[in-house]
Amino acid sequence: MERYRWQNGETYLVFLEKLNLPVRQLYYNLDKDDQRLTEEMRAGVHYQILKDTQNNILQILLPLNDELQIHIYKNGDGYAFEAIPIISTTKKEVLYTQINSSPNYAILKKTGSRKLAGVFVAAFKHSLNFKNDIRKGDELVMLYSQKYRLGQPFSMPTLESAMIEMGSKKHYIYLNDDDRYYDEKAHEVEGFLLARPVRARISSYFTKRRYHPVLHKWKAHLGVDYAARRGTPIVAAGSGTIIYAARMGSYGNLIKIRHSDGYETRYAHLKSFRRGIYRGKYVKKGQTIGYVGSTGRSTGPHLHFELRKRGVAINPLRVVQVTTKKLAGKEKTAFLQLKNNFDERIALHLNNKTEYTKPSRFEDMCYIYMMDDQNG
Repeated sequence: MERYRWQNGETYLVFLEKLNLPVRQLYYNLDKDDQRLTEEMRAGVHYQILKDTQNNILQILLPLNDELQIHIYKNGDGYAFEAIPIISTTKKEVLYTQINSSPNYAILKKTGSRKLAGVFVAAFKHSLNFKNDIRKGDELVMLYSQKYRLGQPFSMPTLESAMIEMGSKKHYIYLNDDDRYYDEKAHEVEGFLLARPVRARISSYFTKRRYHPVLHKWKAHLGVDYAARRGTPIVAAGSGTIIYAARMGSYGNLIKIRHSDGYETRYAHLKSFRRGIYRGKYVKKGQTIGYVGSTGRSTGPHLHFELRKRGVAINPLRVVQVTTKKLAGKEKTAFLQLKNNFDERIALHLNNKTEYTKPSRFEDMCYIYMMDDQNG
């Protein structure tokens, strides 16, 4: 088995042609959903190719996200395509380190992981000033979970709780059971927050993998569908610049808005755009941009709403702002119990100055034993 990195600017079709794989079988004969799936490959993702002793390709695994992957495999004289779940394991991990200049540099120096540094800085960046308030010798602790696939760290780590010392004061953040971050006072930590794009009920939720009961195949639904009457106004979920406002294949009439910090929102199946909506126009959060319709591949009037960060689809419901929450009552009681458990773990690693353990290197070798029916 050989391991490769998906190159920047590489497309799925170019990939097939480069390996002399049948483009018609593995792309043009696929249904529209599977064709759209192939567009989800992102630069930097590691994929695997299995070959026989004559260097012929037997199987290929192309991870699309942390739940779903494309499986290309030898099938008679040709090749077949399917989307299948990713098999992975999740480990609870911890990082303790002292800071000499910045938390970003300290985490990078200790772990070599830009992803780990990124999730830590992103969690605190709207509430703390790392540039002015850090002193040499300050400490930080991260409690996080990391997925592993084929022995290698895979996908973004999930920060569960963290503490950073700044001068003489410790600052904490906690991932609550509602998938939102809160501070020590049970106040939600604000980050990039979206408005609800349309006043309507949710008819289909975001999922990276779902086994379709009728089609009997794995699918991804990389957005949220809002069922609404045709002509219902749609508003910009956040302020930003329109980078696309036209028809696009199965999306139908589509608007894309680029926001700060690498975020992009998409609004699909629109009946029409509001007058004055065009590529390059800056719109404000809550401004009407179009109207619910059923253009493109749609079974009825609804809004398909997507959120992407640097090209990767994420669940918009995790960042849609209904109200910035301040927990109270039973919710606060449950959170405080969660907080106390995290605080005890953080204090333990802080006192012990727990040494970070780097993931062991995984040798790129697989042994696969094939058995025919005659031998059982």
